[in-house]
Amino acid sequence: MTGNNSSCGFIAQKQLLPFMYSVELCVALLGNIFALWMLATRERRNWHTGVVFSCNLAISDILYVLTFPLLINTYLNDRKWKFTEPVCKIERFLFACNLYVSIYFIMCISVNRYLAIVHPFFTRKHVRPKHAKIVSVLVWVTVAVLSSPILKFATIENERCRSFSSKAKSYKGGYRVFMAVVGCLVPFVVTFTSYFCVIWAVLKNANITTLEKKKVALIVASVCIIYFISFVPYHILQIWHFQLKENRKNDCAVQNAYQVSKGLAGVNMCVHPILYMAVFDSIRTFCCGRSSNK
Repeated sequence: MTGNNSSCGFIAQKQLLPFMYSVELCVALLGNIFALWMLATRERRNWHTGVVFSCNLAISDILYVLTFPLLINTYLNDRKWKFTEPVCKIERFLFACNLYVSIYFIMCISVNRYLAIVHPFFTRKHVRPKHAKIVSVLVWVTVAVLSSPILKFATIENERCRSFSSKAKSYKGGYRVFMAVVGCLVPFVVTFTSYFCVIWAVLKNANITTLEKKKVALIVASVCIIYFISFVPYHILQIWHFQLKENRKNDCAVQNAYQVSKGLAGVNMCVHPILYMAVFDSIRTFCCGRSSNK
């Protein structure tokens, strides 16, 4: 379906996205600040690798949703950028950087759980919190470097804040595909593979009760499904949408779907605090008044 470029995506940009970003901002900000406080205080005596990665994930989620107020203002003003170019560069960089940092820490948590469940003796003997801290620093630095081209090329054109200026046209397509593969596809494959191995190991373990197996399966399935819904459509539709634009073609269905996928990308950040409650006894006890040990 094709249509006028000025009308395509208007409802999604002017009404749906500001609403979605506003809800996600409140839920994710409050939820992750609470989770970070709980992890830093209630889990400080048991500061294992899972807590280290979860704290970093909460921090990246908080930084990600803190870019939403600028986006909400922009979409409510017909995408007209009301701020300076340095603010534009910082907002675009933080949006991209923390999106991929979040994805990578989801991957780190999945690999950490794989090692703990499938290779428990190796984990107890060799894996320490300091290793998780080193990996965390590497994740932040690596993703910051990968996202750094946005700091250089982001600019304001036609009153809009763009990740790439028209002068960087030759870089845009290749960079988006590169980030979709390195920033989304590779972590997704690693995450899915790790959790598949976790479920397989749990189901084969005769010492684990049926109820516990169902709990693990539910958590793993939830993580994978939410990951897929939040990040995969966004990257596919982003490449498709901008490829159409470069070819001077217009497809309202693709553009509207791409706008919706932007909002879905923030759903993951809202759900993470619930997953923390399912995994960490201290948070579950605080919220529900009970732990898995009872």
